[in-house]
Amino acid sequence: MLTQRPRGTEDILPGNSEKWQHVEEVARSLCRLYGYREIRTPIFEHTELFQRGVGDTTDIVEKEMYTFLDRSERSLTLRPEGTAPVVRAFLEHRLYSGMLPVKLFYIGPMFRYGRPQAGRLRQFHQFGVEVFGSREPSLDAEVIALAMDYYRRLGLEGLELHINSVGCPSCRPIHREKLKSYLKDKLEAFCPTCQGRFERNPLRIFDCKNPKCQELLKGAPTITSSLCPDCSQHFQEVLRYLEELNITYLLDECLVRGLDYYTNTAFEIIAPGLGAQSSIGGGGRYDGLVEACGGPSMPGIGFGLGLERTLLALEAQNKKIKVEDGVEVLVATVGEGMETKALRLLSLLREHNIPADKDYLGRSLKAQMKYAHRYPARLVIILGEEELERGRVTVKNLKTGDQEEVSWDDVVDFCLRAKECEG
Repeated sequence: MLTQRPRGTEDILPGNSEKWQHVEEVARSLCRLYGYREIRTPIFEHTELFQRGVGDTTDIVEKEMYTFLDRSERSLTLRPEGTAPVVRAFLEHRLYSGMLPVKLFYIGPMFRYGRPQAGRLRQFHQFGVEVFGSREPSLDAEVIALAMDYYRRLGLEGLELHINSVGCPSCRPIHREKLKSYLKDKLEAFCPTCQGRFERNPLRIFDCKNPKCQELLKGAPTITSSLCPDCSQHFQEVLRYLEELNITYLLDECLVRGLDYYTNTAFEIIAPGLGAQSSIGGGGRYDGLVEACGGPSMPGIGFGLGLERTLLALEAQNKKIKVEDGVEVLVATVGEGMETKALRLLSLLREHNIPADKDYLGRSLKAQMKYAHRYPARLVIILGEEELERGRVTVKNLKTGDQEEVSWDDVVDFCLRAKECEG
């Protein structure tokens, strides 16, 4: 029986992988413009990192992590998100001892166990940024602007920025008591998960996706109404900076995000029309996370954008990503003893950055020409015994049908000029 890929994973095949390369390159180019440098962390970490960093009342830790014991009985977890590993690396390598702020970005796979559906796989990919060392509200605005700029450069339109403040350790306890007082008489009607969160982290109940629970939450006191003066001022300044940058936003007082480490600014980016998976990215500030992971008191802020959902949104909006396939030149041979010449010519073409290939199945010239059209190639260089004896080759342009003999010594320059003329 043929072994198939695990449920909730995808093979990214040629023709599609080029689209991935495009969205990743836009991310890398944009980060260079904003002064962010790439970091690459391991795909698995010690489980305690996510228990401490992400929060043991989150859906991720409670339900979704891929956790296993290695041969030394150590508990390891495939990374379910990108921020906690970056914080761990930031601390382990003492990046905080250098110039602040430290601005980092990452692109890579994450892993969460759940019911697979479009845009929600068990192995998924994120582009994220993390900044450490500043509480400036203008930095919050920059991080949000970078995310929105990324989608704009990809061509997405009509996106909604939802934003809220989730307060800080000073004002959250006040909201906690107000929320518990409101919920206690209704608690039996909530789902078991929400009931379990009532004592440990009632704010997390806002993150429940159960429609019945969402209906019961209508009218519940929101964290925004309990913000302390510092949090309220910080949030108002973030909103003012967004307005200065002409970034439209929607105030969403029920937005809490799915991770426990957020403080102050929290945001999500919505692509209307994608159904249940309409949230294509989000992030926020996490000023206590570095300290919770064993480091110094150090503010931080970042985001994670889902690349599968980004590609779905591009498809839904009919935004085409140009896929460069085929080669510039296909080398065809006629007669015996041409293989050495063909390989030598391929090497010369590639040395000059001309994408080139040849037939490796011993096809006839007619079949090689069909192969060149299907590949597709732009030019075909035909190596024949008679022409090569005269130091010549035949070059055919498959787009125009033009064909001419060219000196062997000039064929690379000929191909370069042809490329420039069509460029």
